[in-house]
Amino acid sequence: MFNFNLHAPTKVLFGKDQIAGIAAEIPAEARVLITYGGGSIKRNGVLDAVRKALGDRVVFEFGGIEPNPDYATLMNAANLGLEKQVDFLLAVGGGSVADGTKFIAAAMRFKGDAWEILAKRSVAASLESAVPIGVVLTLPATGSEMNAGAVISRRETGDKLDFHSAHVFPRFAVLDPVTTFTLPERQTINGVVDAFVHTTEQYLTYPVNAKVQDRMAEGILLTLIEDGPKVLAHPEDYDARANVMWAATMALNGFIGAGVPQDWATHMVGHELTAMHGLDHAQTLAIVLPSMLAARREQKREKLLQYAERVWNIREGSEAERIDAAIEATRAFFERMGASTRLSGYGIDASRIEDIVSKLEEHGMTALGEHGDITLDISRKVLLAAA
Repeated sequence: MFNFNLHAPTKVLFGKDQIAGIAAEIPAEARVLITYGGGSIKRNGVLDAVRKALGDRVVFEFGGIEPNPDYATLMNAANLGLEKQVDFLLAVGGGSVADGTKFIAAAMRFKGDAWEILAKRSVAASLESAVPIGVVLTLPATGSEMNAGAVISRRETGDKLDFHSAHVFPRFAVLDPVTTFTLPERQTINGVVDAFVHTTEQYLTYPVNAKVQDRMAEGILLTLIEDGPKVLAHPEDYDARANVMWAATMALNGFIGAGVPQDWATHMVGHELTAMHGLDHAQTLAIVLPSMLAARREQKREKLLQYAERVWNIREGSEAERIDAAIEATRAFFERMGASTRLSGYGIDASRIEDIVSKLEEHGMTALGEHGDITLDISRKVLLAAA
């Protein structure tokens, strides 16, 4: 196991009716900006519950944060926050709203061109402060409610970039499984796939004898395999929703990634698919991961065999046959959840692959993976295999 420093300062309020608990987490004199997405929180009663919990605080609202939140939209929110002298941000929604709110929090305190927070990693690393934020999660998927990262798009330039700063850790996160009962099927599918791939990016690398992290990761994967189909079949199954919600948070809150090598090549390639073709983030992961695992089967051999045995109970056959079976089981799970694993499933043909590779090169994504040895040529081959 590698040395690691683990900092997880977010307070989690988990369970039914926990939205009321935000009253004790936000200063009584705070000027609060509620951020949200398309407005479903108005229809399902979540926004009313949040307003009630906030009581007599001065509250403003900013809606319309997109899936894969757009830089221009977020800057409008940051400007509103500055105009209204907001000193606390409350994200109510899924990972995109949480990610976008983290950027708003950083941009409101940043002196200079806020795009540099995304375009220059050195700038993000040197951020001195951000407006404090909390999250009321309504779509489990990204784990953004309990980590310090965010991914932001700039549609006018076709960019999708991430940033990380300890200053944007949410102060608290409310996880009430009931808020997920009315999620559209597509968002439920995306959440399960996203959490699954977050886990594999930290688990399917190479062994470093990190037994606790490995078994936590395997537990998350097994939970998603077991309860992912349940929440599709029975959307108001509280226990299944609760397990999926907590699995998604645990997949990217730092615990399973502490002290182990991490990959993230699937995500980097997937980001370009989203930026260029507008696919949902999880859709891109379902496309890329099976082909990426097949392309890296030798580098990941030991962990793929462990994955085959412990997650899919594949114990018979040669090593090559077991690895093949594990990769096919992964593809079949995504397809069973309703996520196509081919570019053609989303109307993208192989003629567009070179444009995607060019964007990877433009963004410096030329040495990806846990070994830094996934070149542009390998990324090209992965995309061709996924066509």
